[in-house]
Amino acid sequence: MKDRETLWKECAAFHGHECGGLAIGYQAALYAAELLELGFSEDEEVVCVTENDSCGVDAIQVILGCSVGKGNLLFRLRGKQAYSFYNRSAGTAVRLVLKTNRGKRGGDWEKTVKNVSPKELFDVKEVKMQLPERAMIFQSYECEVCHENTAESMLRIEKGRYVCLDCWHTYDRFGL
Repeated sequence: MKDRETLWKECAAFHGHECGGLAIGYQAALYAAELLELGFSEDEEVVCVTENDSCGVDAIQVILGCSVGKGNLLFRLRGKQAYSFYNRSAGTAVRLVLKTNRGKRGGDWEKTVKNVSPKELFDVKEVKMQLPERAMIFQSYECEVCHENTAESMLRIEKGRYVCLDCWHTYDRFGL
């Protein structure tokens, strides 16, 4: 793996700027790499399930090679600074949760987060969910309403026609 400063510069370049949120993901990715003996994922060897869609996710993409397109970066949005990392080869996993920050985040918070020990930043917990299956490639079919190609897993049958989720009308008699 590259040295920390080079990785930080690559993360900031990918993200567009340096910030505390990016530093959280940077530290999480490096800590997960240490705990699970991870490197850059060329395919789906490493999987990250993130519970947020904030700046830190960009660092995880750069350092560990997790991406939506490869299918090894999954979003389970819960509004938490929490990340579950999986090492498929070793069958190991860890969930890193940012510890409660009782102090203010002003000033050089990004530098503080970037340079502190990850043990001070994160609680290490057991993962809450099983390792997600590998990404699948689906056949696409034309929606019979808007005529746009749609992956078969995202089609619904409505009144005998195959329709995409945008054209499908949810049936709910209770208005919930």
